[in-house]
Amino acid sequence: MSEQHPLCEALGIDIDPELLDLALTHRSYAYENGGLPTNERLEFLGDSVLGVVVTDALYRRFPDLPEGQLARRRAAVVNQRALAKVGRHLKLGNYLKLGKGELATKGFDKPSIVSDCVEAVIGAAYISCGMSRTFDLVIRLMTPLIDDLAMLGAGLDWKTSLQELGAAMGHVTVEYRIESSGPDHAKHFIAYAVLGDREWGSGEGGSKKEAEQHAAEQAWRAITAENRAFAVATADPSDPTKPSV
Repeated sequence: MSEQHPLCEALGIDIDPELLDLALTHRSYAYENGGLPTNERLEFLGDSVLGVVVTDALYRRFPDLPEGQLARRRAAVVNQRALAKVGRHLKLGNYLKLGKGELATKGFDKPSIVSDCVEAVIGAAYISCGMSRTFDLVIRLMTPLIDDLAMLGAGLDWKTSLQELGAAMGHVTVEYRIESSGPDHAKHFIAYAVLGDREWGSGEGGSKKEAEQHAAEQAWRAITAENRAFAVATADPSDPTKPSV
């Protein structure tokens, strides 16, 4: 009996080894090795499966929302940045088969490559295990992102949510300080979210937008945690309407 692939262990599902290998094969590797099959057909399939499962989950989770708002929430969950976050959590970069050029430019961490691989893995799971088990897999992977929708503001992104939180605190704008490094074809950015002379969060990414979103998320969570801790610390135990430990 062959040993289970560590990615299958992380996913909690058995995927056919050949299909999993294909799902992890980026076109850069395939072209450098004699024109092997790539993961793009599986990505196409996985994208459709992902869309169906997430749409179903949102439909049930938000029974009172109209179609337009459901569509916006789906777009906030099923996008490159969100899927790349899922892929990084799974450490997909450790298993990706990339060509030399992509390896040299840290393709294993590029949002486009990682997010496409997530979809390809979902496609491979669908073929290997059927819709029922793949449905459960996608729900496990995407539930944290769906849960985050309850926190996000009208724009359904962390920068908008942080701006709204900052405005409630009396700050007119959120400022982002940007640092960059690396050659033009492989830039790496670090963003720092600043409100009222205080740096609340930082984030990294292959683009300014990605780095700012990560910084905004960290800042939002930090401010929210501090506000919650302050509310608990100043609560009056005799007043049932106030928070208590």
